[in-house]
Amino acid sequence: MKRRLSHIVVLLALLLTAASCSNYQKLLKSNDVQQKYTAAVKYYEKGDYYRASELLDAVAPLLTGTEQAEDALFYQASANYELGNYLLSETYFRNFYTTYPRSPKAEKAMFMQVKSSYNQSPDFEQDQASTLIAMESVQEFMIRYPESEYTEEASQILENLSIKLDKKAFDSAKLYYKIKYFKAAVVALDNFLKEYPSSPYAEEAAYMKIESQYEFAKESVPAKQEERYYEVVDFYQSFADQYPESEFMRSANQIYDNTLAELERIKTEKSTQANS
Repeated sequence: MKRRLSHIVVLLALLLTAASCSNYQKLLKSNDVQQKYTAAVKYYEKGDYYRASELLDAVAPLLTGTEQAEDALFYQASANYELGNYLLSETYFRNFYTTYPRSPKAEKAMFMQVKSSYNQSPDFEQDQASTLIAMESVQEFMIRYPESEYTEEASQILENLSIKLDKKAFDSAKLYYKIKYFKAAVVALDNFLKEYPSSPYAEEAAYMKIESQYEFAKESVPAKQEERYYEVVDFYQSFADQYPESEFMRSANQIYDNTLAELERIKTEKSTQANS
């Protein structure tokens, strides 16, 4: 008996699904704008964003100039956001707050446009053009709505995007260090520190600049070594002042001691040559 009831339940579920699909197909083909819109809203409220978006895509342009046009556009943008269609949702949300700037939903629409843009920002290894665009969107939102209820979340988004740019820039500078192009590494790391002084990677970059300069001095021609070792000393002293408790301090101290030893060697060689 239980097995038979189970089969009946499955059959009823299949019949309901088939009926639902049939009704949905009829709605898509229908010319009744109001019926389509009402159904789209119901689908959205049930969490069926795919069907809601399909119906809204068909009906929203036909509602232009009506009282429902504003809500239809907001639902259309929201449904696409929920589906992960961030490029479309960004476009629809931007269209909303530019078309209806005085709407009670304009602020949320602009914030959702920010989130749509944020979700298109790629991993730090990739090109960060869209990350810069997302940062501009956040800043524009925070200027327009400085007292917004979404300010805290917007600030977090901006920080996440900034960290991603930091990481991208740091990895680019670090690449020269990895491939042992130490002169280029010093320049790249120095530029990184100037551009991102508050970066969470600044401490490591400052240490790597010391090490890169030391390796660059070691491989330099004898006539240039003294000058370049003194630059290691300068870099080390700045690092020690700024990061006295750094996890890299032990390694930095070793480089510093080695540098002083090299400078003493050069001094001795010069003295010997002068006396010979």
